[in-house]
Amino acid sequence: MKNRNKISTCLWFEDQAEEAANFYTSVFDHSQITATAHYTEESVGPSGKPVHSVMTVGFEIEGFQFVALNGGAQFKINPSVSFILNFDPSMIENSREKLEQTWNRLKENGEVLMELGEYPFSPQYGWVKDQFGATWQLMLTNPEGEDRPFITPSLMFIGDNNKKAEQAVRFYTDIFSNSKIGNLHRYPNDIGPAKKGSIMYGDFMIENTWIAAMDSGVEHDFSFNEAISIVVNCNDQEEIDHYWDKLSDVPEAEQCGWLKDKYGLSWQIVPYNIDELTQSPEATKALMQMKKLDIETLKQAADS
Repeated sequence: MKNRNKISTCLWFEDQAEEAANFYTSVFDHSQITATAHYTEESVGPSGKPVHSVMTVGFEIEGFQFVALNGGAQFKINPSVSFILNFDPSMIENSREKLEQTWNRLKENGEVLMELGEYPFSPQYGWVKDQFGATWQLMLTNPEGEDRPFITPSLMFIGDNNKKAEQAVRFYTDIFSNSKIGNLHRYPNDIGPAKKGSIMYGDFMIENTWIAAMDSGVEHDFSFNEAISIVVNCNDQEEIDHYWDKLSDVPEAEQCGWLKDKYGLSWQIVPYNIDELTQSPEATKALMQMKKLDIETLKQAADS
């Protein structure tokens, strides 16, 4: 597999990882499947998947890296984490037409959450849930603003998390290197559960990856869960220890490098060369017994 970015995203499916990855790479230009891994006797664990069936499919869109995971029926993707698609006329030729083409593909057998049209914040915007449950916000971007990447994961703070978007932005940028706060646009008045001054739209960068955040102005019955997690590919054990200690806030959620932070957002804290470290059955078996991953233990298991 090609070198991983420091930050990537994992999408949890019941058994549609391969189908979803093929669909996404057919929708977007400059996209590709990068790797496919299969379940072994040692890695099946609680998923209950057949040995040799597809476990993960790595793919990328415009340089943004995803992993699609067949994890079982435990978790379902919801709009608390969505993906903003920035169609910037200064960077994308025929950007409005490309936006509409992408919109039409993504809404096939899906659900429109906000109709495609003109809004105060964009001359063309729409929010759609695709046939696999992932949600996408397509936006014709103002080319006079600061450049943003084509794909920006977006975090919606709902329920008990509402009014915590700014706190979270500052929390994450304090933890990660190569980070900064970008825009912080505030609600001018109370709107639904969102209060005046809370974050209507904000964004921040961690490890050179832009992420958006907002306090929801509408009540919803969903929140962050394991179905979408942020993956941090670490260079060494020191980095793993740092991110694990700073982020993990729900002990019962700790398993195989996965954790939940104080907002309920799921992260995977893994070595950048996790595939190499777990090529042997012994190393995979060791990993399945871990909470925080230990690189030296994985190496020793691989050599045993």
